[in-house]
Amino acid sequence: MHALVVYDTNYGNTRTIAEVIALELGRETRTLNVTDLTETSLDGIDVLVAGCPINGWKPTERMRAFLQTLTPGSLAGVRAAAFDTRIKLFLHGDAAGKISHALQTAGASIVAKPHGFVVEGTEGPLAPGETGKAGAWAAFIGAELRASA
Repeated sequence: MHALVVYDTNYGNTRTIAEVIALELGRETRTLNVTDLTETSLDGIDVLVAGCPINGWKPTERMRAFLQTLTPGSLAGVRAAAFDTRIKLFLHGDAAGKISHALQTAGASIVAKPHGFVVEGTEGPLAPGETGKAGAWAAFIGAELRASA
């Protein structure tokens, strides 16, 4: 399984979550900042996990720019999931849901519900236990991938 975790980050918290997810998914999983994507970055991947912080109730501008490059069918055959990092507020937006929808529109098969990980304050750190939750979420994704293989 060739997996890629694409992320955007403002203060490093989302990168930390992306790295935990990649570690749990296995050694053939790599992480890549959305700003470092090239035209060939998605070539040959079986699994794509994408995430970013919530900015202004939606994904970051850099993540939205990446998602806009995806055309219908461009992710056909790819299994995918999405996450975001967020401050725990009554209303906080849903970047993960928007990312998941964009991945599905591009033809990906969504293997897990979008998930949010809590950051304490604007700059962080991650709330206690969030890296453990990221590992558990990634383990669930891994189990889903093995079950559908």
